[in-house]
Amino acid sequence: MFLGAALSLAAPARADAVQIVGFGDSLMAGYGLGPGEGFTEQLQEALRAKGHDVAVANAGVSGDTTSGGLARLDWSVPDGTDLVILELGANDMLRGIDPALVEENLDQMISRLKARGVDVLLAGMLAAPNLGHAYGEAFGSLYPRLAQKHGVVLYPFFLDGVAAVQDLLSEDGMHPSAEGIRTIVDRMLPTVEKAIAALPQG
Repeated sequence: MFLGAALSLAAPARADAVQIVGFGDSLMAGYGLGPGEGFTEQLQEALRAKGHDVAVANAGVSGDTTSGGLARLDWSVPDGTDLVILELGANDMLRGIDPALVEENLDQMISRLKARGVDVLLAGMLAAPNLGHAYGEAFGSLYPRLAQKHGVVLYPFFLDGVAAVQDLLSEDGMHPSAEGIRTIVDRMLPTVEKAIAALPQG
Protein backbone atom coordinates (compact mmCIF):
# COMPACT_ATOMS: atom_id res chain seq x y z
CA MET A 1 0.00 0.00 0.00
CA PHE A 2 2.80 2.37 0.91
CA LEU A 3 4.62 1.54 -2.31
CA GLY A 4 1.49 2.34 -4.32
CA ALA A 5 1.14 5.68 -2.53
CA ALA A 6 4.77 6.52 -3.18
CA LEU A 7 4.42 5.69 -6.86
CA SER A 8 1.31 7.84 -7.20
CA LEU A 9 3.13 10.78 -5.63
CA ALA A 10 6.01 10.32 -8.04
CA ALA A 11 3.76 10.25 -11.11
CA PRO A 12 3.76 13.32 -13.35
CA ALA A 13 1.09 15.90 -12.63
CA ARG A 14 -0.20 15.83 -16.22
CA ALA A 15 -2.62 12.92 -16.60
CA ASP A 16 -3.79 13.53 -20.17
CA ALA A 17 -1.91 13.53 -23.44
CA VAL A 18 -0.42 16.86 -24.49
CA GLN A 19 -2.62 18.27 -27.24
CA ILE A 20 -0.56 19.94 -29.98
CA VAL A 21 -1.92 21.66 -33.08
CA GLY A 22 0.23 22.39 -36.11
CA PHE A 23 -1.26 25.60 -37.53
CA GLY A 24 0.14 26.74 -40.84
CA ASP A 25 0.15 26.60 -44.63
CA SER A 26 1.04 23.88 -47.16
CA LEU A 27 4.30 23.16 -45.32
CA MET A 28 2.19 22.13 -42.32
CA ALA A 29 -0.68 20.64 -44.32
CA GLY A 30 1.62 18.14 -46.05
CA TYR A 31 1.16 19.28 -49.63
CA GLY A 32 1.92 16.47 -52.08
CA LEU A 33 2.65 13.94 -49.35
CA GLY A 34 1.02 10.61 -48.59
CA PRO A 35 -0.53 9.30 -45.36
CA GLY A 36 1.92 9.37 -42.46
CA GLU A 37 4.44 11.53 -44.34
CA GLY A 38 3.34 15.02 -43.22
CA PHE A 39 4.95 17.11 -40.52
CA THR A 40 2.34 16.61 -37.81
CA GLU A 41 2.24 12.84 -38.31
CA GLN A 42 6.02 12.46 -38.34
CA LEU A 43 6.36 14.79 -35.35
CA GLN A 44 3.80 12.82 -33.34
CA GLU A 45 5.63 9.59 -34.14
CA ALA A 46 9.02 11.09 -33.19
CA LEU A 47 7.73 12.52 -29.91
CA ARG A 48 6.02 9.28 -28.92
CA ALA A 49 9.21 7.38 -29.73
CA LYS A 50 10.94 9.57 -27.15
CA GLY A 51 8.32 8.76 -24.53
CA HIS A 52 6.07 11.81 -24.82
CA ASP A 53 2.33 11.26 -24.46
CA VAL A 54 1.15 13.59 -27.22
CA ALA A 55 -1.48 13.99 -29.91
CA VAL A 56 -0.49 16.25 -32.82
CA ALA A 57 -3.34 17.57 -34.98
CA ASN A 58 -2.92 19.06 -38.44
CA ALA A 59 -4.53 22.49 -38.95
CA GLY A 60 -2.53 23.38 -42.04
CA VAL A 61 -4.22 24.91 -45.09
CA SER A 62 -2.34 25.06 -48.38
CA GLY A 63 -1.97 28.60 -49.69
CA ASP A 64 -2.79 30.19 -46.36
CA THR A 65 -1.40 33.61 -45.50
CA THR A 66 -1.15 35.20 -42.07
CA SER A 67 -4.37 37.12 -42.84
CA GLY A 68 -6.14 33.86 -43.66
CA GLY A 69 -4.72 32.23 -40.56
CA LEU A 70 -5.90 35.05 -38.36
CA ALA A 71 -9.40 34.77 -39.81
CA ARG A 72 -9.69 31.04 -39.06
CA LEU A 73 -7.61 30.81 -35.90
CA ASP A 74 -10.37 30.66 -33.31
CA TRP A 75 -12.28 27.78 -34.88
CA SER A 76 -9.22 25.92 -36.15
CA VAL A 77 -7.62 25.55 -32.71
CA PRO A 78 -10.01 23.62 -30.45
CA ASP A 79 -10.48 24.16 -26.74
CA GLY A 80 -8.15 21.94 -24.72
CA THR A 81 -5.16 22.59 -26.99
CA ASP A 82 -1.95 22.87 -24.97
CA LEU A 83 0.51 23.99 -27.64
CA VAL A 84 0.25 25.48 -31.12
CA ILE A 85 3.14 25.27 -33.56
CA LEU A 86 2.51 28.46 -35.52
CA GLU A 87 4.00 28.23 -39.01
CA LEU A 88 2.80 31.02 -41.31
CA GLY A 89 4.30 33.74 -43.44
CA ALA A 90 5.82 31.92 -46.42
CA ASN A 91 2.91 32.75 -48.73
CA ASP A 92 2.90 36.36 -47.58
CA MET A 93 6.59 36.52 -48.44
CA LEU A 94 6.09 34.95 -51.88
CA ARG A 95 3.45 37.60 -52.60
CA GLY A 96 5.69 40.39 -51.37
CA ILE A 97 3.24 41.40 -48.63
CA ASP A 98 4.47 44.13 -46.30
CA PRO A 99 6.34 42.47 -43.40
CA ALA A 100 4.65 44.93 -41.03
CA LEU A 101 1.27 43.37 -41.86
CA VAL A 102 2.71 39.87 -41.44
CA GLU A 103 4.02 40.86 -38.02
CA GLU A 104 0.72 42.44 -37.01
CA ASN A 105 -1.24 39.31 -37.99
CA LEU A 106 1.13 36.95 -36.17
CA ASP A 107 1.13 39.27 -33.17
CA GLN A 108 -2.67 39.05 -32.96
CA MET A 109 -2.62 35.27 -33.36
CA ILE A 110 -0.12 34.79 -30.55
CA SER A 111 -2.05 37.19 -28.31
CA ARG A 112 -5.34 35.39 -28.94
CA LEU A 113 -3.83 31.97 -28.27
CA LYS A 114 -2.14 33.09 -25.07
CA ALA A 115 -5.39 34.70 -23.90
CA ARG A 116 -6.97 31.24 -24.22
CA GLY A 117 -4.16 29.68 -22.20
CA VAL A 118 -2.55 28.03 -25.25
CA ASP A 119 1.24 28.07 -25.46
CA VAL A 120 2.91 28.86 -28.79
CA LEU A 121 6.00 27.61 -30.58
CA LEU A 122 6.68 30.13 -33.33
CA ALA A 123 8.24 28.65 -36.48
CA GLY A 124 10.08 31.33 -38.39
CA MET A 125 10.57 31.81 -42.11
CA LEU A 126 13.18 33.55 -44.24
CA ALA A 127 12.58 35.61 -47.36
CA ALA A 128 13.72 34.45 -50.79
CA PRO A 129 16.92 36.23 -51.90
CA ASN A 130 15.28 37.64 -55.04
CA LEU A 131 13.07 39.90 -52.89
CA GLY A 132 16.06 42.02 -51.98
CA HIS A 133 18.09 42.76 -48.88
CA ALA A 134 15.72 45.32 -47.34
CA TYR A 135 12.68 43.05 -47.58
CA GLY A 136 14.70 40.09 -46.34
CA GLU A 137 15.88 42.01 -43.29
CA ALA A 138 12.40 43.29 -42.45
CA PHE A 139 10.78 39.89 -42.93
CA GLY A 140 13.42 37.77 -41.21
CA SER A 141 13.61 39.96 -38.12
CA LEU A 142 9.91 39.91 -37.28
CA TYR A 143 9.88 36.34 -35.93
CA PRO A 144 12.61 36.79 -33.26
CA ARG A 145 11.02 40.10 -32.30
CA LEU A 146 7.60 38.51 -31.77
CA ALA A 147 9.06 35.58 -29.83
CA GLN A 148 10.83 37.99 -27.50
CA LYS A 149 7.79 40.22 -27.11
CA HIS A 150 5.47 37.35 -26.16
CA GLY A 151 8.00 35.12 -24.41
CA VAL A 152 7.31 32.16 -26.69
CA VAL A 153 9.68 29.47 -27.96
CA LEU A 154 11.15 30.24 -31.40
CA TYR A 155 12.37 27.85 -34.07
CA PRO A 156 14.11 30.36 -36.33
CA PHE A 157 13.61 28.75 -39.76
CA PHE A 158 11.08 25.99 -40.40
CA LEU A 159 12.88 24.84 -43.56
CA ASP A 160 16.34 24.78 -41.97
CA GLY A 161 18.47 22.11 -43.62
CA VAL A 162 15.90 21.53 -46.36
CA ALA A 163 15.50 24.78 -48.30
CA ALA A 164 17.35 24.61 -51.65
CA VAL A 165 18.43 21.00 -51.01
CA GLN A 166 16.95 19.32 -54.08
CA ASP A 167 17.22 15.79 -52.67
CA LEU A 168 14.88 16.81 -49.82
CA LEU A 169 12.31 18.64 -51.94
CA SER A 170 9.40 17.47 -54.05
CA GLU A 171 9.35 17.91 -57.80
CA ASP A 172 8.11 21.52 -57.53
CA GLY A 173 11.38 22.46 -55.82
CA MET A 174 9.56 24.28 -53.03
CA HIS A 175 7.80 21.81 -50.78
CA PRO A 176 9.67 19.22 -48.71
CA SER A 177 9.48 15.57 -49.68
CA ALA A 178 8.74 12.96 -47.02
CA GLU A 179 12.49 12.74 -46.40
CA GLY A 180 12.66 16.50 -46.19
CA ILE A 181 9.92 16.50 -43.56
CA ARG A 182 11.87 13.88 -41.64
CA THR A 183 14.86 16.22 -41.64
CA ILE A 184 12.72 19.11 -40.40
CA VAL A 185 11.28 16.97 -37.60
CA ASP A 186 14.73 15.73 -36.55
CA ARG A 187 16.10 19.27 -36.39
CA MET A 188 13.05 20.75 -34.72
CA LEU A 189 12.46 17.99 -32.17
CA PRO A 190 14.63 19.47 -29.36
CA THR A 191 12.81 22.79 -29.69
CA VAL A 192 9.41 21.08 -29.55
CA GLU A 193 10.53 19.14 -26.46
CA LYS A 194 11.62 22.43 -24.89
CA ALA A 195 8.16 23.87 -25.54
CA ILE A 196 6.47 20.79 -24.07
CA ALA A 197 8.67 20.95 -20.97
CA ALA A 198 7.62 24.59 -20.46
CA LEU A 199 3.89 23.76 -20.46
CA PRO A 200 1.97 24.25 -17.22
CA GLN A 201 1.44 20.97 -15.41
CA GLY A 202 -2.07 19.87 -14.76
